[in-house]
Amino acid sequence: MTRRATVRAGPSGAAALAVLLWAGCNTAPEPPRADLILRGGVVFTMDAARSRAEAIAVRDGVILAVGTNDLVSRHAGPATRIVELDGHSVLPGFHDSHVHPLSGGIELGQCDLNSVGDHDALFAAIAKCARGTTEGKPAADDWIVGGGWELPAFPGANPHKRDLDRIAAGRPVFLSAADGHSAWVSSRALEIAGIDRTTLDPPRGRIERDPSGEPSGTLREAATELVQKHLPAITHEQRVAGLRRGIELANRFGITSLIEASASEEILRAYRDLDSQGALDARVVASLWVDPAQGPEQVDDLLRLRAEYSSERVRPVAAKLFADGVIEAGTAALLEPYLSGPAKGTRGELNFDQPNLVAIVSRLEQESFQVHVHAIGDRAIRAALDAFEEARRAAAARRAAAARTQNGPGDPRHHIAHIQLFDPADIPRFRELGVTANFQPLWAFADTYITDLTEPVLGPARSRWLYPIRSVLDSGARVVGGSDWSVSSLNPLEAIQVAITRQRLEGERGGPWIPEERADLDSMLAAYTVNGAWLMRQEGETGTLEVGKAADLIVLDRDPATVEPHQIGRIEVVLTLLAGQEVYRRPDR
Repeated sequence: MTRRATVRAGPSGAAALAVLLWAGCNTAPEPPRADLILRGGVVFTMDAARSRAEAIAVRDGVILAVGTNDLVSRHAGPATRIVELDGHSVLPGFHDSHVHPLSGGIELGQCDLNSVGDHDALFAAIAKCARGTTEGKPAADDWIVGGGWELPAFPGANPHKRDLDRIAAGRPVFLSAADGHSAWVSSRALEIAGIDRTTLDPPRGRIERDPSGEPSGTLREAATELVQKHLPAITHEQRVAGLRRGIELANRFGITSLIEASASEEILRAYRDLDSQGALDARVVASLWVDPAQGPEQVDDLLRLRAEYSSERVRPVAAKLFADGVIEAGTAALLEPYLSGPAKGTRGELNFDQPNLVAIVSRLEQESFQVHVHAIGDRAIRAALDAFEEARRAAAARRAAAARTQNGPGDPRHHIAHIQLFDPADIPRFRELGVTANFQPLWAFADTYITDLTEPVLGPARSRWLYPIRSVLDSGARVVGGSDWSVSSLNPLEAIQVAITRQRLEGERGGPWIPEERADLDSMLAAYTVNGAWLMRQEGETGTLEVGKAADLIVLDRDPATVEPHQIGRIEVVLTLLAGQEVYRRPDR
């Protein structure tokens, strides 16, 4: 009797066993039949060997076979749908490890200024919003709400209220910046919020002012909340609709798993309702917001949220800590002072004092929460790493005292997102502490954020260590990728291109920015697939295309390994499957 294997060995499971053990003899059973076969392409399995295949078969939402066209085609039956790939590529579904699908989706339905160009275009877009917000003649206090304007569009990243007063005819206006850390407001909005020259800056926030001391119309960090709390309330229905728009866009770009970067209970309710409608077409880890003004006692409420809102598709198992702000607004925490700009001579502020940060991280670890930190400046990155190290030391002491293991085998899978400016001494600590580096690679080129607002306030020596993706990879640390949408494009292929080229998507005359920090294609594909799956604790289910795993996969119209690197961002997703179900198909297919 001859034994033939139709696929490479993969994870164990009924499907794998059925495929691997059928025997080629006179009474051999028929191989299991697939619901779907994709063949005639290049299948990036992203397995440990980074092997390639020609075809893949799916049955009941699970990968049944991966291999050559001939071997996989043996699983075809009368009811099997067969798709000829014609040389297209198949990859695991992308994992976006830091994204805001609900707020980004809501923003799409508001005054959306994302990707709007120069001043004239920006002012025209706001004027259009002012005309379209109400039926007939708007009332004097009808709010205009939206966001997406770029900080470098204005000197000092500081737009003025007088422009909004003129465009909106005196109405209240609140427009958040693309980075989510500043807001541009009108005089009427300031008046409603009671903000004038006598108003003090709130903790962890700043009111930008004219030389006279009058508020200029730009608010930073916590100061935005002084106006935000007066905005018309967003309804639950609007949240669900926004989330639906965000998830649909994610599927269009091949994203099947994501980490919600900052979740309140209202956001969790929207996820739960969309899930109950059968319309949540993504696997989600939700990062629950942690208040820097409170201590570890707030973890009790996070435990309640985790218990109440957990489901098969949504797992609120992470906690989000904002360690600092952003460099462009002078609110990131630096080891050395800013050289110029609004924060000249200061080092910015940490949102948490270190003893409280350590206490919160330690309590989160004890309760088996994954910690997800926003850290931009080198001092914030160091503070987060120090907190993880202290928490690990405390956990080891507890285990020794109790003579038992808590929180698994020391595998909390914490991660730090954004990580813009490093002290090089901290790069090896990611691997040493088992902390994942969560980059937003689309930011790693010399746009006006870098040339006009970042490099001048840091100087050349520090600027060398902006987004050092290659150095972190070479250190052996695990790297994942996220979009931070709607801050920047949701398309992982655009981010992968920039990480490899360190140039803008459109190309440029000069060379790559900090060329020694260019990443390679395999590392970046891993960041958005197998590494992202590991970070979400679903590596046994997604992230690679292996027998027995969920059929979360995408079809691309070109092979990213053969196109010129500056063309990777132009590759399009043709088809997206989640558990074998089609959640996106390009309209021309």
